[in-house]
Parts: sequence; C-alpha cells; structure tokens
Amino acid sequence: MNCLLARINHGWRWIATAFSFFVFGLGGILLPLFAVPVLYVIPGTERQRERRAQGVIHHSFRFYIGMMKFLGVLSYELEGVDKLCKAQLILANHPSLIDVIFLISLVPNANCVVKGGLVRNPFTRGPIKTAGYIINESSESVISAASEAFAKADALIIFPEGTRTTPQQPVSLKRGAANVAIRAAADITPVLIECVPTTLSKENRWYHVPSKKVHFRIKVCKEIPVAPYLAEKAPSVGARKLTADLTEYFNKELVLYE
Repeated sequence: MNCLLARINHGWRWIATAFSFFVFGLGGILLPLFAVPVLYVIPGTERQRERRAQGVIHHSFRFYIGMMKFLGVLSYELEGVDKLCKAQLILANHPSLIDVIFLISLVPNANCVVKGGLVRNPFTRGPIKTAGYIINESSESVISAASEAFAKADALIIFPEGTRTTPQQPVSLKRGAANVAIRAAADITPVLIECVPTTLSKENRWYHVPSKKVHFRIKVCKEIPVAPYLAEKAPSVGARKLTADLTEYFNKELVLYE
C-alpha cells in the first residue's frame, strides 16, 4: 500500500513539474507580448520603468514559487530574509536552476547579472532590458553596470560560482563577484541555499523528478563588510583575498547548515 501511494505521489509530482515548466515557458512568451509594452506606454522615466519591470518579475516569481508549493512540487523554509531589504550585493551558492527565481521572489528591487545569450532570445530580451538587468559581456562592463545599479538602490544578485554547484562537492568561487564588491565598495549579504534531494542541478534534467518532494532551505546570513579588503595595496589583491575568504566561508557555513 505504501509503495502504491509513493508511486502515485511521484506520478503527481512529475505531472505538476511538467505543468510548472509549461507555465514558466508560457510566462516567457506572454510577458514580452503584454507586460513590457504596457510598461513602456505608462508615463514615467526610464528608471521608473525599470523599477516597475523589476516589480512585475518579482511578483510573477512569487506567484510561481507559491504555485509550485501549492502543487506539491516543492516545499521551503526561510531564515533571516529581513536582511535582504537593506542588501547591496547578494552572493549565494547555486545548487538548483530555480535559485534565482527564489531570490528574485524575495527581493523587490532585485537586479542580476545575466548571460549575453538571454538578450538574443526574443522571449527574454524584452523583460531583461526593461528591468535593467546587467548583461555579462565583460568584467569591466559588469563592474561599471553594478556600480550604477547600487547608485540606483538596486540589490544585485550574483552566484559567484558562475554555474550551478556540483552536488556533494566543495563550493569553488570565481573572482568576478569579489571584483564587483571591491571595485564598487559594496558590502556582501551571503545567502546559503540547500536543496534536498538534489534537483535541477547540472546533472539533472527537469524530468528527473526525485522520489521525494524537494525541500529548499534558504538562510540569509550576517552582512560581510568589504572595507577590510579595500585597504589592500591593489584591488586585484583585495579581490583574490576576498575570493579565498568567501570560498572558505561558504564551504564552512554550508557544512554547518546541512
């Protein structure tokens, strides 16, 4: 009997997962067709359009996460999210494809660094440009755009690993996020994300639905001041030291968080 119920539950979650991906794809089509033109028609400055677009994406993602929870695809628990309201640079580990959806759903003024390929995609180009998201074209352009985003009171989300975490492997950070923190003098708000069982990692396709419901734990940690690293003799030295310290920090905290 228990085996039968487990199979029924898994079958339902597979269907619900497929439906969730369908809804996400549909949203990617409808948002550029309807929401983006409306945002341009409403009177306001470019900055006001960006903030409205960020709000639309934020609320869309909140709905999407809530829908997946309602359907039984996943569950989640949050800790310390009040710290995000004053965050500048949000750095998180990246165990799952939907980490960015979770974070943007929690941060109304979220900005993020996106791959250049998404700007060439007709379904994502409009929302990305309207929201003022930063295109990852070169390190200098990203740093410059990040400084502008901070000046506009955006909270910038970066996954410093540069790609999704390999399950059961130590976190390895690239230097890009540290360079942004150093060059823009932005304090860091670390976020720990745990996903059990593993899903939507680099090794998993969407249809690889785990035997148990996925549970996310998201913990926003105490802010890390960047000032000590600004005192180094050169920004590159400070960035190297900060990257090493952040790598040690994330690996230590993630072990304790499990």
